[in-house]
Amino acid sequence: MKLGGSIVMASFLSTSSWCRWSSASAFLPAATRTATRTAARRGAATAGVDQILGRPRASTESIHRAALRPSSSPSAFRLFSTAVAKEPAAVEEEEEEELPTNENDEDLLKLRHTSAHVMAMAVQQTFPEAQVTIGPWIDNGFYYDFYFPETTDPESGEVVPSRKLTDQDLKRVKKAMDKIISKNYPILREEVSREEARRRITELGEPFKLEILDSIKTEPITIYSIGEEWWDLCAGPHVESTGKLPKKAIALQSVAGAYWRGDENREMLQRIYATAWKDPKQLKAYKKRMEEAKKRDHRVLGKKLDLFSIQEDAGGGLVFWHPKGSRVRSKIEEFWKEQHVAQGYDIVYTPHIANLDLWKTSGHFDFYAEGMFDQMDVENEVYQIRPMNCPFHCLMFKDDIRSYRDLPLRWAELGTVYRYERSGTLHGLMRVRGFTQDDAHVFCLPEQLQDEIVDVLKLAQSILSRFGFDKYELMLSTRPDKSVGSDQIWDDATKALVGALDELGWSYGVDEGGGAFYGPKIDLKIKDAIGRTWQCSTVQCDFNLPDRFDLEYVSAEGTRERPIMVHRALFGSLERFFGILVENCAGELPFWLAPVQMRLLPVTDAVYDYCKDVAAKARKLGLRVEVDRGSERLAKQIRNAEQGRIPVMSVVGMKELEEGTLAVRSRKLGDLGSFSVDDLLAELKQCDDDAVEMTTMGDVPEKEEEKSA
Repeated sequence: MKLGGSIVMASFLSTSSWCRWSSASAFLPAATRTATRTAARRGAATAGVDQILGRPRASTESIHRAALRPSSSPSAFRLFSTAVAKEPAAVEEEEEEELPTNENDEDLLKLRHTSAHVMAMAVQQTFPEAQVTIGPWIDNGFYYDFYFPETTDPESGEVVPSRKLTDQDLKRVKKAMDKIISKNYPILREEVSREEARRRITELGEPFKLEILDSIKTEPITIYSIGEEWWDLCAGPHVESTGKLPKKAIALQSVAGAYWRGDENREMLQRIYATAWKDPKQLKAYKKRMEEAKKRDHRVLGKKLDLFSIQEDAGGGLVFWHPKGSRVRSKIEEFWKEQHVAQGYDIVYTPHIANLDLWKTSGHFDFYAEGMFDQMDVENEVYQIRPMNCPFHCLMFKDDIRSYRDLPLRWAELGTVYRYERSGTLHGLMRVRGFTQDDAHVFCLPEQLQDEIVDVLKLAQSILSRFGFDKYELMLSTRPDKSVGSDQIWDDATKALVGALDELGWSYGVDEGGGAFYGPKIDLKIKDAIGRTWQCSTVQCDFNLPDRFDLEYVSAEGTRERPIMVHRALFGSLERFFGILVENCAGELPFWLAPVQMRLLPVTDAVYDYCKDVAAKARKLGLRVEVDRGSERLAKQIRNAEQGRIPVMSVVGMKELEEGTLAVRSRKLGDLGSFSVDDLLAELKQCDDDAVEMTTMGDVPEKEEEKSA
């Protein structure tokens, strides 16, 4: 037998991203996709590799359900179908050829670094009064900061205000860059003494470079020159000559203000941002990506969809979660807690402030004071609003005598922290002053460490894939020159991290010397729908805090031993992850996360009470259903629901009232038919609980058990 016109609910986890469905085949098991990349070791090649991992699927079969039957017997249709998400599908096609990164392409990194030098030379050729500061490469290109002092007109003697760079100025600079590239100047490296470097800088009249020289603690001082025309303090690396730079793959983008050394009490500089690629095709692909990113800006969508706001009257960098955004956040938090409890974590809560002595014990006051808000006086004692959660968990561990039998202890907290960020660095939800970390700490025995790391990585995979992130890059960061802890404990911890990655079969890059001073770590970046990578998860060993807080457990031999402490976060922060999530799906949140899952659109006031009753019944099931006020024409109601990215709507008239049904309309596909209220709500509830998307695929082959029956 066949089940005609039945509903097929395909596991949400079986798609690579809910925003990038291209056909019904997206619901079929997909082969794991992996791609290895050569890693960069702080500007130099390493033997490590980065891997973007395709994630294992929670199920290799689509889930078929036949509970819903259209009351009007329409032909085959699809409810919540993602097969027609045309725009995201087009984006996926453009992203088939991945753009290289600084981490996986050393030649690209060299190209960008040299381009920064060429741009600085071109600026000083075009505007001789310009003074140079710093010009690093960044994720998609490079920037250079310039100081333009006031000058004096040689003829009139009048003071000329400092130059403000314009778009026209950028065109002049780019033209000068092209000339420098065409002349194919050699890029020369030279080692000089500190005294010689100081003499040369003084001759040029570059005060900012003198400050940079004073900040360099190593010898000798290295200088890179463009022929005999221009030079800068630099550690490299660079291409061999300016002629190696592709003129048509370099673009100057914008000008922004930046304080010298990030200090608002110092000089205001002008920063020129630029992008550089290996060929014009890559530049074109990057520009298309940026156009798509602009459409997905979480700040714009957050306001348009009424999810959150930053109220400047309350202060910058402080997030106000509106009702709709709060619904999404609540669903994220509920899922996060459920997953952690299932994996043996205990959920804890700790205070938002503590005595300053706690932060001195932890070392945060010594090492991170600039990132902390000012202290407050409480009854002649000094208190500090917390910048981190970890010291609180250390105090809780120390609150009792711990046995080796008690370990591992896994404590997780959605803890809100507060850090001072300069106003110029704040950016929507991505960079804020108050944010909630999905923090957890594992206290374990040395021999338990590898198993705990494996479990953390599996949990990260499980949680991130639920939100549609199924491609990752991993980086192992090892012991830096300055560190705490013995050689043995560093070796054992690094072996445990490597062993965990090898046990899972995940490839990774190596950042030699990139670990924190208190332990090695694994960082995980997620890749979004338009090919951007975002740092989210981190797993970090800590040998510092157990020593500072004198944490101990009683071993099997009765001796007092130090536990291993593991810091780990999966989202990083809820605010930042929410911003990434909104941009990843361009505001098209999946059904289980949508702040409003269905909106009822009454055609007449006579059905308004019926709509309210349906909505009340849906709310009892935990569904997020609302009733339109009905003050607009039906076409406008439908348009409003579509603009609100509401996945399902129902036009309700007298016919629906009389029959006890709902006429269902998908945002993607339009009118789909009428269904009984109870059947529809039951199916929607199942979709919500299981985080699945629902679609009608037409005739569904009978199940194997039905055949055998």
